[in-house]
Amino acid sequence: MLKDNESRSAVGKFIVIEGLDGSGKGTQIALLEKYIKEKGGQVYVTAEPTVSSTGGMIRDALGGLVQRDAYELSALFLADRIFHNVNPHNGIRKYIDSGIDVICDRYYYSSFAYQGIDADLDWVMQMNLGCSDILRPDMCIYLDVDTDLCDKRISENRFDREIYENNEAQKRIRKRFFEVFDKLGDTQNIRIVNAARSVEEVSEDIIKLFEELKNNN
Repeated sequence: MLKDNESRSAVGKFIVIEGLDGSGKGTQIALLEKYIKEKGGQVYVTAEPTVSSTGGMIRDALGGLVQRDAYELSALFLADRIFHNVNPHNGIRKYIDSGIDVICDRYYYSSFAYQGIDADLDWVMQMNLGCSDILRPDMCIYLDVDTDLCDKRISENRFDREIYENNEAQKRIRKRFFEVFDKLGDTQNIRIVNAARSVEEVSEDIIKLFEELKNNN
C-alpha cells in the first residue's frame, strides 16, 4: 500500500480545499472538478466529515444537537478521517492509488484550526500527523476571506448556523489557521488564495496551482 507523496508521484493527486465557513469552498471545488473533467482527467470529490456513522455524530455536534467538548470532537474527526482514507469502497487511498485525482473539502487542517482553539493544538496535530493511515495531501489550498465577508455570505445563504458559524469564533479560527500554517512550515505544500475577489478570479488562481502541481512530476 502506498504511504507517502514520493511513492504516489506517478498516480493521482490529493488536493485539499480549506477555508472559513462562507469562504466559497463549495463553489471553487465544483469549478476545479469541472476543469479537470473538461481536460480529460479523472477526479473524485469528497468532504469531511464523511457520511459514515462517525461523520453523522460529528454533524450532530456541529449542528448543536449533541454537546461534545473539543477533545471528544477531535477524536471523532480522527476516527472519521482514518475511515475516509482506508475505506476499501470509496476511500481516498483507493482513488489515489488508482490514478484518480481527489479533491477534499476540509481535512486535518480544519481540525487543527477549529478544535485546536479549545483543545491542545499540539495534541490534535500529533494525533493526525503521526497516524500512518492518514495521507498527507499533495497540496492544500486555503481560501482566505475576511470574517465579516464570510459572515455576510452565511447570512445570505443559510437559515441555520453551526456552532462555529459566528463572527467571533471565525476570527479566532482564521488566526489559528495561520498559526497552524506557520507551525507546519515547509513540511506541507500550503498555498493561500485571496478568495474575496470574483469567483472567476479565484478559480483562475486555483487552476494555475493545480496545473503547477500536475506539471511538477
